[in-house]
Amino acid sequence: MDEQKVEKDLIVEESPAEVRIALTENHRLMELNRESNQGHSFSVGSVFLGRVKKLLPSLNAAFVDIGDSKEAFIHYLDLGFHFTAFDSFIKASNPNRDLRDLYASTKLGAILEKEGRIEKYLQPGQMIAVQITKEPISTKGSRLTAEISLAGRNIVLMPFADKVNVSQKISSKEEKRRLETLVRSILPKNYGAIIRTAAEGKNASVLVAEAQSLIDKWESSWSKIASSKGVQLLFTEYSKTTTILRDLLNESFSNIYVNDEKIYEETRKYISLISPEQEKIVKLYDGKEPIFDHFEITRQIKSSFGKVVPMRQGAYLVIETTEALNVIDVNSGIRAKTSDQEANTFEVNKLAAEEIARQLRLRDMGGIIIVDFIDMETQEHRNELHKYMSELMADDRAKHNVLPLTKFGLMQITRQRIRPVTEINVMEKCPLCHGTGKIESTVIIDEQVERRLAYYAKDKGMNELTLRLSPILGAYLTRGSFGSSYVSKWKRKYRCKLKVVESTSNSILQYEFLNEKGEVLD
Repeated sequence: MDEQKVEKDLIVEESPAEVRIALTENHRLMELNRESNQGHSFSVGSVFLGRVKKLLPSLNAAFVDIGDSKEAFIHYLDLGFHFTAFDSFIKASNPNRDLRDLYASTKLGAILEKEGRIEKYLQPGQMIAVQITKEPISTKGSRLTAEISLAGRNIVLMPFADKVNVSQKISSKEEKRRLETLVRSILPKNYGAIIRTAAEGKNASVLVAEAQSLIDKWESSWSKIASSKGVQLLFTEYSKTTTILRDLLNESFSNIYVNDEKIYEETRKYISLISPEQEKIVKLYDGKEPIFDHFEITRQIKSSFGKVVPMRQGAYLVIETTEALNVIDVNSGIRAKTSDQEANTFEVNKLAAEEIARQLRLRDMGGIIIVDFIDMETQEHRNELHKYMSELMADDRAKHNVLPLTKFGLMQITRQRIRPVTEINVMEKCPLCHGTGKIESTVIIDEQVERRLAYYAKDKGMNELTLRLSPILGAYLTRGSFGSSYVSKWKRKYRCKLKVVESTSNSILQYEFLNEKGEVLD
């Protein structure tokens, strides 16, 4: 592939029901995220004070009530190294204590043994601080961890920890030492951290500001823990917009367009914290048409979320999602660019691989994905396709694994599933049958039209109407010699002006009446 600069734009649309965030690369929709405005949702990163409902000794796990209709699940291995410190802090906290002093004086204790039993640490009715690592999917509740972490752009803060680890992707030993020494010096007692790759080269002021904001966020939840021992939300991650920026923002980001002033200010403030030099890329959109329509996001959603996904030159994908796995079938359609069948097949499969990599991110498909590529005869082409697919998915943030093609032409991809697959219904009801699959008999269509006309002309006293219908229905109602057609008879009978307008956008038996202002009448 030719190396070229990828232009990344983020388009944020605020509406009363939800916030929708589209990530485009070279104006092509790559990711679509939605965040509900209706109360808190049970999403990845949210931290709750939960109540243990039931122990499952055979699984070494427990069910926890976090206020969702489905009980959440936590395994012993997800309690974390220093669970006893979290537990002691929750039990000892109350409104009359100095919580900052209590936190600093809480002993971390020995780390939990790997082969331990959950019943030694949890009992039904016990309150526990937990964080969602996987959203509720289908019949399953949320997956939890008791090892709380607060992720920033450059630092991941770890309450009740004593280690500072540096990303392995930072190769310079001097830079690793600098960052570790700096972060250790700014962290209060009983805090640890993971220094992310993005922190490389950042100056002290940026890291200090971010660490302090994360500490403030964690400490702001203490009053809730102390004042109430009931199940409640302690805090959520940043909004979806800032979470995406935290994970994705780099020098290739060109623009961030926002249609809401509040989100615009929040986004600008967040970027000034994590990457001050990029604050100017945030722009407030104030155009007349909806922001998703202006940037052609709506059109791309309509064409990308159906069962059948068209590609260039007649090829297409068929995507089926089930409880157990996702199946993608590759079809060449009518495409036949060359007489060399093998070369043609390989080219279609590469085209499909590009679209599949995009679809996995766009729909956030997870679990097991089986791709049925068009059969190729040479092992060389099969190996090349596997390598190409791996390259295309290199930028995918979700953990994934791409296996080589089998002899049947099937490729298996596993992709981390932490939230339900994004599904958008792009089908619309038929305006003629209204989704029933049945229409009125064509024999009585003239009676139907006349009844509607009589209602408007006689009952409503409207004497100037337009009848808009399909050319076929128009020909049927206006046929006959002068004065003998249905329309001519109706004009005389109801003493009204009736103009007939034929429209090819109307289906065969679809019609509507318009008033003298051109407004469609119910």
